Amino acid sequence: MPACARPPAYARLVLRIIDARSGEPVDAAPARRGLTRVEVHAPGFDTTGLRVLLVADLLVRTLELGGTPVWALLTGGRQQAELRASAAALGIRPFEDSPDVSAGLGEAQVIHVAVEGGSATDGVRIDVAPAHPENPGTPDGTDAGTDPGVLRLALLTRHHSAPARLDAAALDEARGTLARWRGAVARWARLPSRPVPDEVRRRLRDAWEDDLDVPRVLDVLRHVETEPELPDGARFETYAYADRLLGLDLTRDLGSPS
Repeated sequence: MPACARPPAYARLVLRIIDARSGEPVDAAPARRGLTRVEVHAPGFDTTGLRVLLVADLLVRTLELGGTPVWALLTGGRQQAELRASAAALGIRPFEDSPDVSAGLGEAQVIHVAVEGGSATDGVRIDVAPAHPENPGTPDGTDAGTDPGVLRLALLTRHHSAPARLDAAALDEARGTLARWRGAVARWARLPSRPVPDEVRRRLRDAWEDDLDVPRVLDVLRHVETEPELPDGARFETYAYADRLLGLDLTRDLGSPS
């Protein structure tokens, strides 16, 4: 074995985000294994509030994938019970309720996730652009029968710094993509498993560690879906791995009849 073996292509574990206060990239976890506090500011129960929670969920998942301990909190806002219930339906994991966190727990980093143009905060800040629903009469802007996974995917297709429009076309595209991917994952699971190719894993990590660039993650999955040289077992493992971040329940249909 050589004295200095080359590390795997996916060994880099450095999430960098754009601090909305300065416009400069910063390390989300500057201290190795140091606690990061993620403080979420969702002013009310609407589609934009849900998007703020979704971005915070992606941030927490990315930090945890890199081995960083996270303390996630939801502060302020109206109709928090309704907001939390809708967030849970979207696969967003619960945030603690802590109205006074000034004392802290000796965190190495504090990151605020808030609506673009909201109240100023101390510490690193991620601004989330608004989400514009086609049906503003409902809190999430969709019909009651909409699969929450469809809404989650529709919100993920735009970078958090860009406004998201949840019109019928966007929801229909998300619905079709989600159904196709879940069906494909169920088929691929019937074949022998193969590891995620190093290059694919590197591209996924490069995307989500670059200011949570989830649209680029989705582009990688589209490439994996159609790449003729990849065995289906590797496609399955790639989608299952990426879903640890995406939270789309892509393995939901495993074991279902064709």
